[in-house]
Amino acid sequence: MASASSSLVLFAADSSSSARLTSFNTNNKLPNGVVQFKRLISPQFGLQKPKTIMTHVSNPLSYCVASMATEASAKVIDGKSVAKDIQNEITAEISRMKSEIGVVPGLAVILVGDRKDSATYVRNKKKSCESVGIKSYEVCLPQDCREEEVLEHISSFNNDPAVHGILVQLPLPSHMNEQSILNAVCIEKDVDGFHPLNIGRLAMRGREPLFVPCTPKGCIELLHRYNVDIKGKNAVVIGRSNIVGMPAALLLQREDATVSIVHSKTKNPQEITKQADIIIAAVGQPNMVRGSWIKPGAVLIDVGINPVEDSTRPRGYRLVGDICYEEACKIASAITPVPGGVGPMTIAMLLSNTLTSAKRIHNFS
Repeated sequence: MASASSSLVLFAADSSSSARLTSFNTNNKLPNGVVQFKRLISPQFGLQKPKTIMTHVSNPLSYCVASMATEASAKVIDGKSVAKDIQNEITAEISRMKSEIGVVPGLAVILVGDRKDSATYVRNKKKSCESVGIKSYEVCLPQDCREEEVLEHISSFNNDPAVHGILVQLPLPSHMNEQSILNAVCIEKDVDGFHPLNIGRLAMRGREPLFVPCTPKGCIELLHRYNVDIKGKNAVVIGRSNIVGMPAALLLQREDATVSIVHSKTKNPQEITKQADIIIAAVGQPNMVRGSWIKPGAVLIDVGINPVEDSTRPRGYRLVGDICYEEACKIASAITPVPGGVGPMTIAMLLSNTLTSAKRIHNFS
């Protein structure tokens, strides 16, 4: 332990580079056990003004470490803002494409049934298409329609040169074979990235998929745009769905991360998750990932969007993620909010994939 007049400097860093430099001293002019310390540098995302704190503790060093942890505030990864930037980039490219070769990208969406959430997603996609200059085509079929009707519309769009992307809104009614329907989409127009050939190419080293599933692609794009280093880091994906978890793990592996997948049969998920520098949570369980699951300085991408009862809200509920935001933001170095994180990125990546398809089909660069 330092003498009463000494000055100590503590540098704390971890593998995620979430470092803080804190100086503190025990001045003999202060009452016994009172410590004054100043935080000089905050986590990796941005600087904060130095903050001087005076408090009474028996062990200044322990207190300094604890205070750094409890005062930490994670950088918010703003998916809404990034998605807006991407849409502006897409708008400019579509305008250039139209002026140079007279082609406007087209996206066809097939909606089966009357699920409110699916209808909302389709409506948002259509609105986003209009905002960037993509022409949208929409087919709405009743819940009890035959599978053959869906396949007929897919075949029609496959053969339509004005359509560059085809999206079948999931989930489909239970009487339909989802795999058969997704397989029917022409791989060159599979902007959702769900065709088994695209997934197979994603899984193989040395092969490139024509398209990557939109939500996982959006997760990785957020990491890139916030300059999060992925190479060599420990990454944990919570959830193993074909739509998010599995392709997200494959994408992280392509970025040279060491990847673990946590799922319903995993033993000790908390211990595995706490080793992660990067966490992508996509399991659909509200607030499943608690603060105790998180390594200090980790970067958190929360795909979950779960309604929970809240009588103070006009609709009687609020949306939360799979990660307990209130606890996680005190420990992580960066985190996506819910809503406003991954959600907007999913649509942005769909628009990006549609533009890519149109460019590829028309040999436009």
